[in-house]
Amino acid sequence: MLSRSESKYIQTLSHKKQRDAEGLFVVEGPKLVEEVLNSNLNIKKIYALQSWANANQNIENTVIVDEYELQKISNLQTANEVLMVVEMPEENKLLKFENTITLALDGIQDPGNFGTIIRIADWFGIKHIICSEDCVELYNPKVIQSTMGSFIRVNVVYTKLDECIAAAKVPVYGALLNGNDVTKIDKPQQGILVIGNESKGIRQSILPHINNSISIQRIGGAESLNAAVATGIILSHFC
Repeated sequence: MLSRSESKYIQTLSHKKQRDAEGLFVVEGPKLVEEVLNSNLNIKKIYALQSWANANQNIENTVIVDEYELQKISNLQTANEVLMVVEMPEENKLLKFENTITLALDGIQDPGNFGTIIRIADWFGIKHIICSEDCVELYNPKVIQSTMGSFIRVNVVYTKLDECIAAAKVPVYGALLNGNDVTKIDKPQQGILVIGNESKGIRQSILPHINNSISIQRIGGAESLNAAVATGIILSHFC
């Protein structure tokens, strides 16, 4: 049975201010919950339907709820069996740019895009993503959902992006409309790949630090590509 006060408390974790204050975030659905259970993240509590609990009897800190109670605390349009409250891990800011490809996100605002980019990075073995401070928050429920668990394996760091890129002693690649065809350049052994804001592109303060402008060749009539799609195409050539 879920108390009214506990239900309200979990609902408040849908707001960034409360997540930051408590150092907690929410994970939902059997697939994501399983990913967290198999990680080193600290789980505070699990709220699950009886059917999920029956199939996972060895899991501690599980509160049995009915479908109505689960839907009430869920961020999904239709609640999916289980919801977990998890402690935010410490941000790992010890980045090494040599001998690896690092992704840099400049002003990515859409949670779905951001989560999908993290998932794509994980697919291609990218271990670190550096983000401008105005990127959407990692622990936004829609971001977490879109990563499909990849947020566990990819280190995401928020920083003053222009300063961070300027200090890195590796090639910097920028996804731009007028760059070199990405399919024609040599596969880099190290470097930073900058992906810009969905509508504004890469900001002016970062452009001077880009020494390799790259583009995806357009064949049809579309004006632009979705940021996550563009990231996937470029990384498929890089990695």
